[in-house]
Amino acid sequence: MTYTIDRILTGYTLDEAESRVRDALSAQGFGVLTEIDVSATMKKKLDKEMAGYKILGACNPNMAWQAIGLEPKIGSMLPCNVILREVDSGIEVSAIDPLASMAAIDNERLKAVAGQVRDLLAKVIAAL
Repeated sequence: MTYTIDRILTGYTLDEAESRVRDALSAQGFGVLTEIDVSATMKKKLDKEMAGYKILGACNPNMAWQAIGLEPKIGSMLPCNVILREVDSGIEVSAIDPLASMAAIDNERLKAVAGQVRDLLAKVIAAL
């Protein structure tokens, strides 16, 4: 089972792709709660160079509310991460597949919510 929903964007800088991702997330009811510039962190902490790589921690409050109501410890798996990374062919955008990440949790109602979140994230990736 794959654990991400992916797309390669060509003709965009990392910043331009990030703006598109943020707009697409917003259109599906997600906000970005956290942002990690992995390449800048690796340079600062380890003095290592790497291609552009960002992690956006996205949250759809309605879906998070439902999930937490069904499984109070699910917050340890939130928010839904979306990564942007520079690759030879452009900017790869990958969103976590919530069904894959929550597969170990034995709660069918939670899996239904995860399926809804997956559908929303797939729409985000398709809109790019």
